[in-house]
Amino acid sequence: MKTASLEATRDASAFPLGTRELVAMMAALMALNALAIDSILPAFPALGAAFDVASPNDRQFVISSYLMGMGIGSLFYGPIGDRVGRKPVLLGSLVFYVIFGFACAFAPDFQTLLAIRFAQGFAAAAMGVLVVSVIRDIFSGDRMASFMSIIFIVFMAVPVIAPTVGQLILYFAQWQFIFILLAVMGSAVGVWVWLRLPETLRPENVIPIRLDAIGSTWFKVVFNRTGFGHVAAGGLLMGAMFGFLNSSQQIFSDVFGAPDIFPYAFAAVAGAMAVSNWFNSRIVERFGARRVSQSALLAFLVLSSAQIGAALLPGEPMALFLVIVALNMAMVGFIGANFGSIAMEPFGAMAGAASSFQMAFRTVLGTSIGALVGQAFNGTTLPMAIGFLSCGVLALGVIFWAERWQLFRRPGTCPKSPM
Repeated sequence: MKTASLEATRDASAFPLGTRELVAMMAALMALNALAIDSILPAFPALGAAFDVASPNDRQFVISSYLMGMGIGSLFYGPIGDRVGRKPVLLGSLVFYVIFGFACAFAPDFQTLLAIRFAQGFAAAAMGVLVVSVIRDIFSGDRMASFMSIIFIVFMAVPVIAPTVGQLILYFAQWQFIFILLAVMGSAVGVWVWLRLPETLRPENVIPIRLDAIGSTWFKVVFNRTGFGHVAAGGLLMGAMFGFLNSSQQIFSDVFGAPDIFPYAFAAVAGAMAVSNWFNSRIVERFGARRVSQSALLAFLVLSSAQIGAALLPGEPMALFLVIVALNMAMVGFIGANFGSIAMEPFGAMAGAASSFQMAFRTVLGTSIGALVGQAFNGTTLPMAIGFLSCGVLALGVIFWAERWQLFRRPGTCPKSPM
């Protein structure tokens, strides 16, 4: 797989990169973020005890601070990537990801840890933004949605195992070694990118870093009804997902009294998302990103209503909770990549700045909602269930508006991928 931007790489002499390696590399970049978020979940009790964190809900800020750093950092990397290229920005991001990973392991207090986590998330934001940009440089339309789903399949394998990895480390070492592992893995991926990734930014798509140009791009993104609507709806659904993420360890520990089950239950939920992304990659080009994602959104609403009913049951069974939340997260798997691809479709010539703004808005919105849902945890699963349904209803309203009050349409024929 080669891009038109590097004619020199069309022979076998420099950075030959095939489809499978591209997918694996992009998934690895995204997986570093997933590892930084999910592997630390089993360490919440040990981390809270080490820093004398008074409120158990406050431990969730270890996740929220990283996610907020990612959201705010996303604003900057797209324009820089559109000017200097995807590869150098990715490499710089990985260097700081590694540095801050080691720094987290030696944080002297909880407030410092949160500040370093924010900085690590800020650095890691480039990986989320520029993975989308690289794929958009090469693919478009439903083809882009298909490849994003394939990447998400590999990416989603990480949350399946990340809490288990964190738990295994805790069996043999202190919680600090989880952060050291993140730094080591970031170093390995950085070497891979340095040696193998060709530049995908085409010369004709280079955009100078000018405030007026960036402002113009952001203006176009915000006032593109279809694009912004799908970004906002994606952020709302991300808020539901982050609400579960923030509350999950406490739910299995405090509500169901099964802390040892948590890594496996979390793996089951993440596995459901991975499976749905796999199915999405198989059906999206046939049925269209809109039809698949909007059907999944309606199913999400039904399942969220069932989640509230289950939460109101006396002595809610853990198995019932797990089945419903896994199915709900599977619907998010059908929604996320498709909403993201639809939102990016109008912005091929400004992919970096557009994906930068979109990811920033989506992540900050999702993180804020997820933090509110997590902080509402009261020893039951009801706050999370209400958060799910609220996010789903709002997302459906936004999609109705973005699609001009008509669902399940498949307008036009998407251009074919040049690859």
